[in-house]
Amino acid sequence: MNYVNPNKLQAAILDWAGTVVDFGSFAPTQIFVEAFAEFDVQVSIEEARGPMGMGKWDHIRTLCDQPQVAERYRKAFGRTPTDDDVTAIYNRFMPLQIEKIAEHSALIPGALETIANLRQQGIKIGSCSGYPKQVMDKVVELAATNGYVADHVVATDEVPNGRPWPAQALANVIALGIDDVAACVKIDDTVPGILEGRRAGMWTVALICSGNALGLDYEGFRALGSDELASERKRIHALFEGSRPHYMIDTITDLPEVIADINKRLANGEMPQSS
Repeated sequence: MNYVNPNKLQAAILDWAGTVVDFGSFAPTQIFVEAFAEFDVQVSIEEARGPMGMGKWDHIRTLCDQPQVAERYRKAFGRTPTDDDVTAIYNRFMPLQIEKIAEHSALIPGALETIANLRQQGIKIGSCSGYPKQVMDKVVELAATNGYVADHVVATDEVPNGRPWPAQALANVIALGIDDVAACVKIDDTVPGILEGRRAGMWTVALICSGNALGLDYEGFRALGSDELASERKRIHALFEGSRPHYMIDTITDLPEVIADINKRLANGEMPQSS
């Protein structure tokens, strides 16, 4: 048997918050702030957004490792946070997240139409998230009431290592019956999510305006002037540059043109690992 390059995409693996639902990725961000506040430790929205895309326990651990946050914790408790402390914050985060997830469950404008376009091309829709399954089940339920059902879902605690490791993306490949990772594209609004796709050997698309990096709701995004939007795009491009996404676009509505370009590149024998 000989290896044959795939000549078109077979699957798109979509992130959830900031990609398909919750424009601006507000649901997890605000809850991190509230969970830390219950331990008398102040964390700003900007600080909370920093590690976005990781599993939520790892996200909290990363926040606690930041010198300024660790110092605030030390002032409150007389020591820097241990893994047990991280787990305590995580255990408070979880019920808060489940309680408030519905407040940020709206689909991103144009997402349903874009996903329908992909399916018309025979592309399967996988998905994964930094949310654990307990939260993800609620997110999936709410999305279904709004008309979105992915072909497969992988939560961060359903694999040994979440993002930026490739396990969640690869779990989708297996479940969807995809025969080559090069026939997959990972779409995400965070650096860990792009690294996940890169490490899985997939094409990658960073969304720079609908998610964590811009951090605005849809109305705020639409209200940006052309100069301000250009400045923000430049800033966010720099944030993603090190993770080497193959494409950077504003929102999921810009995805069909990217899909067409990837299919052309595949048909010409180009592979994601070579670029």
